[in-house]
Amino acid sequence: MLTVIRKELWPGVSLTAVHTDKFKSSMMSVNLLAPLREETAAENALIPYVLRRGTAKHLDMQQLSAALDELYGGEIEPAVRKEGETQAVGFWASVLDDAYTPDGSVILEPAARLMGELLLEPYTEAGAFCPDYTAGEKENLLDRIRGIVNEKQQYSIRRLSEEMCPDEDFRVGKYGSEARVEAITPQSLWARYQALLAGARVELYYCGSAPAQRVEAAFREAFAGLPRGERGPLPACQVRPHAGQPRLVEETMEVTQGKLALGFRTGGVNLTSPDYPALAVFNALYGGTTSSRLFLHVREKLSLCYFASSMLLKIKGVLMVSSGIEFDKFRQARDEILAQLEACRTGAFEDWELDAARSWLVSSAQKTLDSQGLLEDYWLVRNLAGVSVTPEEFARQIQAVTRQDVVRAANLVELDTTYFLKGVEQ
Repeated sequence: MLTVIRKELWPGVSLTAVHTDKFKSSMMSVNLLAPLREETAAENALIPYVLRRGTAKHLDMQQLSAALDELYGGEIEPAVRKEGETQAVGFWASVLDDAYTPDGSVILEPAARLMGELLLEPYTEAGAFCPDYTAGEKENLLDRIRGIVNEKQQYSIRRLSEEMCPDEDFRVGKYGSEARVEAITPQSLWARYQALLAGARVELYYCGSAPAQRVEAAFREAFAGLPRGERGPLPACQVRPHAGQPRLVEETMEVTQGKLALGFRTGGVNLTSPDYPALAVFNALYGGTTSSRLFLHVREKLSLCYFASSMLLKIKGVLMVSSGIEFDKFRQARDEILAQLEACRTGAFEDWELDAARSWLVSSAQKTLDSQGLLEDYWLVRNLAGVSVTPEEFARQIQAVTRQDVVRAANLVELDTTYFLKGVEQ
């Protein structure tokens, strides 16, 4: 049996506690939620990595590893995420659940304290972050940003986001930009850290066998050092309807395979909307699974691409199609991708396709219940959106979606921007 309890510990600091006996490990996380901004994204993203290098009590990663070894080999790692126009930075932890310790010792409280120590008691030099730690993690962050261009599918989605949302904060990458990273100093990072601690909304999370009262007490103790006071509200997600004519953006690069990405607006529908379950079924039927129309028709039947799939950005109200094609197949592939959308709009799909889409989403909801990592991400996104629907409730909503619902959702979807990455000789 899985129960979920949500409670505000202090103004702007909330705890989600998932009680379950299903897992042998416990999972915890702390996320500082801040508006995604070009001027702060890089510093926000760097902070958890520098914090993870050492604390006032455990001066370096070797000492931190020793402390984790005492918790039966637990792990605590930095986390940087982007959901809509919100950036989430912090830590996640996985430790042996107290119910499975061989000597009956407790792990919840010391693990929570160590995570609180990482966040609130950093190792410092001269009143700021350690210069060596800052410099090392800056290089690591630059490598992550530069590495995106080497993953051409990921790069094409990133470029589509930038071109589709040029005046929206959504265009900003979760790690920020190279120029912003390079400009960071230990002192500027320390100032940003202080501002983030004082102003960001804080989401705490626990999943394991401990009762909610004990979890609350452990987290209240571990994070008692958080500054008190009003924490700024997060920006409302900029869910926009499509306006104007669709745009085509082409870019050349030394590549052997073209990347075609299409960005669609969903008519203002996102995770908070009553029509979201229907939109989710549409996406699964259109391109979200291996039984989808993009996979079976565009890839398998017509061989117009090496891969073709769609993904729904739950909070943003955007749907993106990603595909890999031969350079000379651009128009054919684009037109067929849009033809499959039209087939969904007119209801020209079989009953088994609808059944397969619903079944896939119901199965995904079940997989969420079977994975602590997926559960943590599920509740972070829902808490951001202010939605309290459980995975089981979402599965029931999916099962109730009809053919007419899918057709209605498909007719809300409008092409906004097409991005094509091609070879330099094309």
